[in-house]
Amino acid sequence: MGDVPSKLETREIEAARRVLHTDWHFESDRLRRELRFRSFAEAFGFMAEVAVHAQAMNHHPEWSNVYNGVVIELTTHDAGGLSSLDVELAERIDRAAAGRSD
Repeated sequence: MGDVPSKLETREIEAARRVLHTDWHFESDRLRRELRFRSFAEAFGFMAEVAVHAQAMNHHPEWSNVYNGVVIELTTHDAGGLSSLDVELAERIDRAAAGRSD
C-alpha cells in the first residue's frame, strides 16, 4: 500500500470545480456524477474503460448501472473525504465519457 493522500482543502476543491465537467456534484465528502448513454452496451463499455483506469490507480469508484445509466461516486475513505485521487479519477472519467454520454 502506498501513502494515503490527504483530504483536499477548500481551495483545492474550488480548483477542482474549475477543471472537472460541470455535471460533477460536490457533496460534503464525495464527488457524484450521473451519466446517460445511448445503450446498455455503451454504458458497460464506458465502465470497462474506467475500471482499467481505477485499477491502475488502485482507487475504485462506488458506482451503479441500470440499463443506459451510470451513477458514480468518488471519495477517499482513508482520507475521510475528497483527495487528489478522486480528482484525478474524475478527470479520467470525464475523458472516457467525452463524446459517449448524452
